[in-house]
Amino acid sequence: MMIRVLLADDDALLRAGVAVVLGTADDIDVAGEAGDGLQAVELCRSIEPDVVLMDVRMPGIDGIEATRRIVAAGLTSRVLVLTTFHHDEYVWGSLRAGASGFLLKRAPPERLIDAVRTLAAGDALLDPSVTRDLIQHFARWDASAPQSPGQASRQQSLAQLTPREAQVLRLVAEGYSNEEIAGLLVIAESTAKTHVKHVLAKIGARDRAQAVVIAYQGGLMNPTA
Repeated sequence: MMIRVLLADDDALLRAGVAVVLGTADDIDVAGEAGDGLQAVELCRSIEPDVVLMDVRMPGIDGIEATRRIVAAGLTSRVLVLTTFHHDEYVWGSLRAGASGFLLKRAPPERLIDAVRTLAAGDALLDPSVTRDLIQHFARWDASAPQSPGQASRQQSLAQLTPREAQVLRLVAEGYSNEEIAGLLVIAESTAKTHVKHVLAKIGARDRAQAVVIAYQGGLMNPTA
């Protein structure tokens, strides 16, 4: 099956470079390009791409607001945020807006292609080189904010988890892969994958990225630790 991708970035040269990289994969098609956030939302409505590679800093509405509108509209396109810096203050906001992950722009070509395939398959991707530090940093920043109405429901869903399920979710929130979780818990990788799947279903998370947000905003993780 061909994976249809939308490139959203105000840098035309960067879009061209990414298009060339994705063009080397025989299962990926660049279906459209957007130079700003509003155009990205409009193209998502019209061409319905499987994956959107979303820059954050764009004119008009930025990548965070574009992501929020795509998710709020119920569109099936999954958003992968491309960021330049490890501690980009917008990445946490993008995850809260509904992005399914993020990747550094300097990632090698094969990593970018794998990321597109990962999101198209329904999973999330959090760059392993920055996940733990980034999520901890912005969860700490977010901890002082007033509690939102959705936080109470998140806390209720987390309270339904068994001790083992809560342990698995903590590991997911810390950025561990299924393979790493299996090693830490001394279980088979297939068992770890099943545990993660059950946890996501139980807390109502569509993927690992949303599970990270729920874990922190629901109080499961201690951001000041």
